[in-house]
Amino acid sequence: MKSPNKQYHHGDLRTSLITSATLMLQESGIDSLSLRKLAERVGVSRTAAYHHFKDKNDLLSAIAAQGFMQWQQQAEQTFNNPALSVKEMYQEFVHNYVQFAYQNPAIYQLMFGNTLWKNNNSSNELKNTAYPSFQYQVNIVKTLQEKALMPKSQSALRLAQVTWATLHGLAQLVIDGIYADASHLNEMCDCAIELFLSNSPASHQK
Repeated sequence: MKSPNKQYHHGDLRTSLITSATLMLQESGIDSLSLRKLAERVGVSRTAAYHHFKDKNDLLSAIAAQGFMQWQQQAEQTFNNPALSVKEMYQEFVHNYVQFAYQNPAIYQLMFGNTLWKNNNSSNELKNTAYPSFQYQVNIVKTLQEKALMPKSQSALRLAQVTWATLHGLAQLVIDGIYADASHLNEMCDCAIELFLSNSPASHQK
């Protein structure tokens, strides 16, 4: 039922729709989410919801884009912390990445799953948010190479792809409950960090 007393300022409705849709996704999954149900939950007309999202795919892309923005903000906060060495920043980054996935499984799988990416269903908004996030990881690797914490014999792009693939694999194993669970998170992250940094001469330096 629509709530006639609910008022929105310009731009607020879109934010409210994304917030509510994210909660619905976390509660019941993608299949249960629709613009009609979302409009009912927020208390607006279906037309109002379609004014901001042309279809369900557009809405899912917006949720995923919001996830990437949250992840990016967390990563930037870590790497802008002057109290940490570069190695400590990377250690915190790895732990935070896997924890983000574990704590937000539905959003994480939407961000990186085939629902939006396999058939090029991702919106321009999502692409413009997600692609810079990967470039950010390439830049992290470049910094680690400059500090001799990762080998310079490999390209930053390839190292970023391999390290990201490893973290993604760890996250997915825990989300799916396959041969891993939440109690293993910290140990798996520490193992990955040691493997990533162990072949570099400065791996034990600050």
